[in-house]
Amino acid sequence: MTVYDQSEELKENLPTYLQQEYEAGGYEVIVVDESSTDSTPDVLKLFKNEYQQLYSTFLPKPDRKRFRRKLAFNIGAKAAKNEWLIITEIRNKPANTYILKAINEVLEDDADITLGYVTKKGIRLQPFSSINEVKDHVTRIERKLTIVREGKALNYFWGRYSFIIVKKEKLYDLLNFYEQKIPHRTLPGMRMKIIWKNMLRRSSTTLLVSS
Repeated sequence: MTVYDQSEELKENLPTYLQQEYEAGGYEVIVVDESSTDSTPDVLKLFKNEYQQLYSTFLPKPDRKRFRRKLAFNIGAKAAKNEWLIITEIRNKPANTYILKAINEVLEDDADITLGYVTKKGIRLQPFSSINEVKDHVTRIERKLTIVREGKALNYFWGRYSFIIVKKEKLYDLLNFYEQKIPHRTLPGMRMKIIWKNMLRRSSTTLLVSS
């Protein structure tokens, strides 16, 4: 995950990431600080003293803000030791300490990428066999398009995912979508394509009850 001036969210949510009931040494939490101006570096330092699985690094302020997230995720990926990566945000607090184990038990090995949606009933996982299949989802989110009605019940149909599970070797292909410009005339078509695909694919997703 990448953070910027989110010291309070780190204090509240990071412990749940670090206390997952997973095999010893089986996972790591990597936080890339995008040159925060608050106490984020100090908070990360305190957590690192307590949790060996936490690794933190930072992204110097780049000259071109447009590539900021891609640079941050590249830095995080280089530090990662495992084959699979989960990209998320610190505001997405895990529902419990065994959610990572539950995800691992149902994750499809032949899927290059899986989108995760936090819903009222739990977490819905949507696997894709190739990176190209999620181009519309990822590009749409990274261009920060908004919808009139937002809510967890609608997020899945609109493609507004909460986290991404991706093979490390495929991450760089995924990040290439972050830089692509979208002609305004194509936006309605992209939105409708996402809705249509997700309506068809809903039956093939996996719902993990989180409470």
